[in-house]
Amino acid sequence: MKLRQPTDFLILEALEDKGRNVATNLAAHTGKSRKNINTRLPVLEDYGLVNKIGPAERSGLYEISSMGKAALVYQDQYNEVDDFDSLIEGPTASADQDVEAQASFARGEPDEDDEE
Repeated sequence: MKLRQPTDFLILEALEDKGRNVATNLAAHTGKSRKNINTRLPVLEDYGLVNKIGPAERSGLYEISSMGKAALVYQDQYNEVDDFDSLIEGPTASADQDVEAQASFARGEPDEDDEE
């Protein structure tokens, strides 16, 4: 994931603060050109940071996704980490399995390997 700073984070912040919006309004909120916003929104959508919504496919209405919100939380670490995608995506499936195993142990359930 290659984000353009500060533009991409300004778009995400505007969507989080103002809610669903179109490029024209996002340009006004961010101080960036509408052309720039229109170029970046599809990229952010490809990264999963925003979702294109609306009744019509060409409506141009976007909202921030949960991954976009995570990107804002970790914005300060963007330049410090090698894999920003992994940072904002959270724990992997194996980590989820570890959590489930710990929860089963805490509930006193037998381990699958212990069953005869």
